[in-house]
Amino acid sequence: MSTVETNPVFERIQGEIGTSNVVLFMKGTPVFPQCGFSAMVVQILSQLGVKFKGIDVLADPSIRDGIKRFSDWPTIPQLYVKGEFVGGCDIVREMFQSGELATMMKDKGVPATTA
Repeated sequence: MSTVETNPVFERIQGEIGTSNVVLFMKGTPVFPQCGFSAMVVQILSQLGVKFKGIDVLADPSIRDGIKRFSDWPTIPQLYVKGEFVGGCDIVREMFQSGELATMMKDKGVPATTA
């Protein structure tokens, strides 16, 4: 029995993750975040000088529910780098504070203006 399910929402999510180096599934947009946690991750990525694509889960309920099942992670925002799930706000903040996030971006070849 195959565990891979054909799910159009998962296919859309995979497509978004596959077309950008850094993707943030968030509430709102990078210019106008709709929650403090999304705003925090946008601020961290901006401080690192990392270009990223923001996906507004509030604009599409199927993506909002689907991303939680896709990653098996219950909260939003969710950060993906080079197709790999990194984590939510707390994990991203801890990685940023320790320098691990900047190192990971550099190791994965993601351009950043500061590191």
